Amino acid sequence: SLGVKVRTLFARPVLADLAASLRSHLGSQHAVAVPANLITAESRSITPQMLPLIELTQGEIDRILATVPGGVGNIQDIYALSPLQDGILFHHLLARQGDPYLLVSQMAFADRGVLDRYLAAVQRVVDRHDILRTSFVWEGLSRAAQVVWRNAPLNVTEVELDGSGGPGHAQLRLRFDPRQHRIDLGRAPLLRFVIAREPGSARWLLLQLQHHLIGDHTTLEVMHAEVKAVLGGRDHELAAPQPFRNLVAQARLGVGTKAHEEFFRGLLGDIDAPTTPFGLSAVHGDGCGVHEAHRRLPQALNARLRSQARRLGVSLASLCHLAWGQVVARSSGREQVVFGTVLFGRMHGGAGADRTMGLFINTLPLRLDLDGTGVEASVRTTHARLAELLAHEHASLALAQRCSGVAAPAPLFSALLNYRHTAPALACGPDAGLGGVEWLGGEERTNYPLTLSVDDFGEALGLTAQVAEPVSADRVCGYMQRALEQLADALEQAPNTPVRELDILPSAERAYLLEELNRTAAP
Repeated sequence: SLGVKVRTLFARPVLADLAASLRSHLGSQHAVAVPANLITAESRSITPQMLPLIELTQGEIDRILATVPGGVGNIQDIYALSPLQDGILFHHLLARQGDPYLLVSQMAFADRGVLDRYLAAVQRVVDRHDILRTSFVWEGLSRAAQVVWRNAPLNVTEVELDGSGGPGHAQLRLRFDPRQHRIDLGRAPLLRFVIAREPGSARWLLLQLQHHLIGDHTTLEVMHAEVKAVLGGRDHELAAPQPFRNLVAQARLGVGTKAHEEFFRGLLGDIDAPTTPFGLSAVHGDGCGVHEAHRRLPQALNARLRSQARRLGVSLASLCHLAWGQVVARSSGREQVVFGTVLFGRMHGGAGADRTMGLFINTLPLRLDLDGTGVEASVRTTHARLAELLAHEHASLALAQRCSGVAAPAPLFSALLNYRHTAPALACGPDAGLGGVEWLGGEERTNYPLTLSVDDFGEALGLTAQVAEPVSADRVCGYMQRALEQLADALEQAPNTPVRELDILPSAERAYLLEELNRTAAP
């Protein structure tokens, strides 16, 4: 078995090139050795020496023990937070009301029996995965800790709905809206279920609240697949779960702080002003006042973009990052722009990381120069920068920001791009294909005032914009679509066109701005 750096894999998508690169780097890759968990089911006490993935005093450990029902006997592991978990906990503590990282989803079940079987299957999945039995403790500690419980029963609350209060799912949504509602992070699992009988019907409604601290997009997909397997009597076929502590070990013991700092100083050292498209600069929001718009890109555009990515030997994600960079440049009045990109986080996660539950993703700054450089050269530069960034996928965003010339508390950036691979079944809801279950929708938010998600369905592309008032989310989707069309045109016909000349204004909006608004003749 040969190791290969992720950035090498990303930079050399042609197999022959990759093989040549492997030959020249034989023996240079060393996987991070994950220290063993020294807490056992027989442990009668926990001491600092038993916790290789966090530094705590005995007094701090004793405080943690007091938060877990059953004390030492119910504690499987204690370790530090990953960099993104640290950031999300910060925003949880900052929000006075509600929580920007509480994900909500709703389902309907044909009858109570189907609902009960579903919840039993979820409990079985919780029993399998450490991160789903994890609580978070920070009060009285020098650093926040996550604590894996041995037993964490689901928290299910039954409520009664008002027969004359409108649709049942809307009543539930209003009562447990994450803009006002929070959950206790000190009580595992960080999954909460609210169930109610639909007025005048045999159906039962379920609202699920899941905190982002314990999962990302892939976690939802893995959970869906496992619940389905349990309900189908196939749980014996499931692979042994991988512990989330492997990711924490990678983040703490992998690429060192010095290497991270060197990379981000080179990338961001000359950036001395925030990049704030449309003047949106509030990055400590709680998701209130944010509107969402969706758009499926035309199939012909999808095909053209994939064809150009293949021709250039780059990822489709690189094309989308460059197009988004131009939208950010035009809407912020800057040519040197920085925006956040969401990294998958599972590339250095070790064997089985693709099937491990937990928060692996990370948000890091990408700097692009939308200047006189030709479009094709800019695509290659963007691809190379993303490849370099992958080597630092577990760096802390706070560290990256400190390496720029932007002084705190000003934000380095206020826009985010989330390029994600989405299974087609997930597009119809994570419980598509389960008999007697109907998906009623879900919502996830961030603290950023401008977020664009690109959903890559394999043969199609979708856009989802979440934008703070007063900017229109639908207009932002329009700008991105126009930028992608212009990018495809330039790559096909005039690859040396300066990247700054890519237009982001759809023709209807251009006509409105230049013609409609100028019809000022008056009697």
